[in-house]
Parts: sequence; C-alpha cells; structure tokens
Amino acid sequence: MSKIEEVAALVEKGKAKLVGQAVQEALDEGCDPMDILNDGMIKTMSVVGDKFKNGEIFVPEMLVAARAMKKGVEVLKPHLASGSTGALGKVLIATVSGDLHDIGKNLVAMMIESAGFEVVDLGVDVSTEKVIEAYRANPDTRIICLSALLTTTMPAMKETVTALNESDFRGSIKVMVGGAPITQEFADEIGADGYSDDAASAAALARKLVAA
Repeated sequence: MSKIEEVAALVEKGKAKLVGQAVQEALDEGCDPMDILNDGMIKTMSVVGDKFKNGEIFVPEMLVAARAMKKGVEVLKPHLASGSTGALGKVLIATVSGDLHDIGKNLVAMMIESAGFEVVDLGVDVSTEKVIEAYRANPDTRIICLSALLTTTMPAMKETVTALNESDFRGSIKVMVGGAPITQEFADEIGADGYSDDAASAAALARKLVAA
C-alpha cells in the first residue's frame, strides 16, 4: 500500500490520531503535497459522502472522517501553495435568523471544507444584514449556504434569499439552502440556486455550482 493509500484508509476510518503521522511520512517519502490532499483526502471524503448517502455509514462516522482529514490538512498546510486547501473558493455558511441549530450546519461546513473550499462560518441566528455584511467583507465568496431547522424560521430564510437575489452582487455568487423542513420546491420558490438534503450532497452540489 502506498503512503497516500495509507492516508486515505486512515481518513476513511476516522483515525485522527494517526493521520498526521501518515501525512508526514508521505511527505518524507517525497509524495507531492497536492496528491496527498486530492487523492489521500478530498477523494476519500467523497467516497465517505457516497457511503453516507447510500446508508452504509451514518453521521458519527462521517464526522470522524472529516475530523481525521482536518488533522491531516494541518500537517499538510505548510507544504501547500497558500490557498490551495481552499482552492475551489470561499463559502459563507449560516443558520438563519431565529434558529439556533448548528449540528447540521457544522457538518455541512466540514464536508464542504473537505471538498476543497475555504469556509467562513457565521454561526447561528444570523440576520439578513449580517449575511450581506459578511459578503461585503469577503467579496471573493463564491457560495452562500443557509440552513434552517425549524418550519418557523423558513420565512427568515426566504427573506435572506430574497435580499441576496436583489443585491448588486447576486451575479457573482450561488445560494444554497438546506435543513430538515426545506425541500427542493421551497428552494425553487424562494429563488435559491441549489438545495441538498444532507451534508455529503451539499459538498457535491457546491463543487457542481462553482464548476457551472
């Protein structure tokens, strides 16, 4: 088994304590840092995402794999060209105003980061104004992700998406929405670019939206 395959296997199994050392050994053997990132980690996380979608693994396994990847990236970062760990661009993510749920949002943030984006997490109970301010502070943002876990906060999501749709920067961003009560129909109705019903699909959708 090559060192990169070893890294991939450890990430998939969620062995956070061992991944850093395996990444270091791969670097010491002269493996290309970008190959370690792409083949050892990003590709592996998309396999993990597929297994999650097919019901072969569940949220805890996906979380430990994402954490293991994070440990590997920490070792790899100094060896990568700056910005390459977030090579696909910047994503802002927030739970909408009035909603304090963050587990789903955090999982989506981890999976999107694992797919090769830089993630700016705005937290929970985030107002429309705060989302727009955050974009102005990060004008290189490519995607804005909004989460709502309560039916009562769906109007807040609609309000934020409407404000984004009317903004002067709408042409430079994609808007993704998700959360338990959200459906594809609702996403279409409020004018979002994409909807996903779980974290693994969100990562795949984010990649598709920036490639479009």
